[in-house]
Amino acid sequence: MQLVSWTCPLPNGGSSEELVVQFDRSRQHRVLVIPALFDEANKLRRQTVEVMRRLDKAGIDSFLPDLPGMNESLEPQSEQTLAGWRDATIAAAQHFGATHVLSWRGGVLLAPIALPGWRYAPQTGAKLLRSMLRARTISAREAGLEETISGLENSARTDGIELAGWQLGAAMFAALESADPQPSDLQVEIAQANIGSTGLWLRAEPDEAPPQADALVTIIATSLGAL
Repeated sequence: MQLVSWTCPLPNGGSSEELVVQFDRSRQHRVLVIPALFDEANKLRRQTVEVMRRLDKAGIDSFLPDLPGMNESLEPQSEQTLAGWRDATIAAAQHFGATHVLSWRGGVLLAPIALPGWRYAPQTGAKLLRSMLRARTISAREAGLEETISGLENSARTDGIELAGWQLGAAMFAALESADPQPSDLQVEIAQANIGSTGLWLRAEPDEAPPQADALVTIIATSLGAL
């Protein structure tokens, strides 16, 4: 496993240096990994890397790039847009010579539709927002504050909002409200029921589940003829 950097083009014509976790041995199959988004990214990051370790053992290269505004990125979160992230994943696919894409949960919203691959437990933008809005109102109530989901939505469409530690700009929030996975006949949906047990995004803390990682990689490697 390597932690290196890659140059990501920005919508304004500039570029940013972002980190990427990669298993790169210049093999035939090269999978761009698009992680879950926002609070689910943290809960699933360990599991995502465990899947990449298993892909490596199966003879498959994989790449997990940061996008602008994610993780250690120096780009402001509040300035990021859904369209900008989609363009960034296309640029990442080209940069790493990806032959396939594996997207997780809300990351499916960013998957380049021209690449074949897999969509693990896809989630819509509206459901992502609803989960984070609900969590914020619960926290507010415990702190003795009164916030409503509808009130937060109204202000977020104009001023942006902080949800689960993420600063979402108004443009990002509005785009997510109506964002669905883009249609693609090249990408196969993998439901959680095909992996076993419950999804790790439902747990209170970040965790990993080796049997689930094994099941997911078996599906991918089998479809590529790597097993």
